[in-house]
Amino acid sequence: MGAASTPGTAEPGTELLIDALARATERGAHAGDALLASSRSVETRVRGDEIDFVKQSGERTLGLRLFVRSEGGLSSAITSTSDLSEGAVDRLVTDTVALARATAPDPAAGLPDGGFAADAPELDLIDPDDLGVGVEERIAWGREAERAARSADPRITNSEGSDASSHFGQTAYANTAGFTGSYQSASHALYASPVAGEHGSMQTDVWATTGRRLGDLEPPAEVGRRAAERAVAMLGAKRVPTCEVPVVFDATTARSLLANLAACLSGYAVYRGGSFLKDRMGEAIASSAVTIVDDGRLQGGLGSRPFDGEGLPTRRTVVVEKGRLRSWLLDGYSARKLGLASTGNASRGAGSAPSVGPTNLWIEPGTASEAEIVADTGRGLLVTGLFGHGFNPVTGDFSRGARGRWIENGEPTHAVEEITVAGNLLDILQHIDAIGSELLWLGRISAPPLRVARMTVAGA
Repeated sequence: MGAASTPGTAEPGTELLIDALARATERGAHAGDALLASSRSVETRVRGDEIDFVKQSGERTLGLRLFVRSEGGLSSAITSTSDLSEGAVDRLVTDTVALARATAPDPAAGLPDGGFAADAPELDLIDPDDLGVGVEERIAWGREAERAARSADPRITNSEGSDASSHFGQTAYANTAGFTGSYQSASHALYASPVAGEHGSMQTDVWATTGRRLGDLEPPAEVGRRAAERAVAMLGAKRVPTCEVPVVFDATTARSLLANLAACLSGYAVYRGGSFLKDRMGEAIASSAVTIVDDGRLQGGLGSRPFDGEGLPTRRTVVVEKGRLRSWLLDGYSARKLGLASTGNASRGAGSAPSVGPTNLWIEPGTASEAEIVADTGRGLLVTGLFGHGFNPVTGDFSRGARGRWIENGEPTHAVEEITVAGNLLDILQHIDAIGSELLWLGRISAPPLRVARMTVAGA
């Protein structure tokens, strides 16, 4: 289920792409590719027993990228349309060729130099049975999560809602080098956000579960219960004095560190000089306990796909190995700019140029549980929420608003809020001294709980 078509065959959806590219070649395009993205989404939200909203949508978009040869390289243009009638597509082709002729040439522009995907692996990207699950079932899951949250603790007094959503898609791709392929995929999510109140204090928190199949999601009652536990745990939160202590990031917040790092691993950031890692290939940038992997063919992964946005096969790439930087994440263009080969990380929407994006990126887990890491910490901070966008990819400076629990004698004590955790990401990575065993997937980036031996906590 969810397998790609055999690359090179004209599967449903690719005929339109092949025809558009043929017309473009006839009108002077040197090369090009086309993408047809079809999607259907449904989302429901309930608060208590009341339905907040139900949303359903669907769309099909054709994206066209064409290259015209000119002195100094290839000139290119990208256009898109949701009108797939023959006349509209014909006009799109004519307009795109004209736009490409009007743009400046770029010696690094063009399709990848071969090596397109030659296989169609089964990656468990969709369960066809999920297509028949209706809105009523999703509303029922939200209500169950709401009831579970309220029954978990009498201090749960309200809710910001419980949301159940699904997205079904089909991607078809073709280029003038002869590659065609398509695949179906799905993603589902369920989250609850209860409100806890006591002595005039109010706190809210979230728990979520995601997956390619509805059967991969945690039970709604478990989602509600865990969300309630997190909200109640924040009651009575206060600031702490500014200090330098060990900081434990739980699995929901550790992934934020990795997301910041991912932006600095992009080939675009490297060749533009926008990454603090640009001159550190082969160097130790993290603790020797840290290994980071990007794998576009992880079974059931939320970022898995048989080929990337340029038709190249996805793959497993060890980005950091035992602390040493081993690879960038690259698409065709950024690879040419750096004199390297693509890592199959081209990410593309129908109306946008390819860019670099992680597929399934994670830090390899350790053996200790979060509770064991906290118990081993002595005195410090357990971070359960991060806020703001305080990260500079050029310097690596990191400063984010945070909330969580204060740790004293290896035990979480009172809740903490209105604080900031700060440092330099290079220093943070190099001082990771404990890695947890729980790898939580809430998207394409995942990390287990992490402890940083020392960070500045700015508080009262």
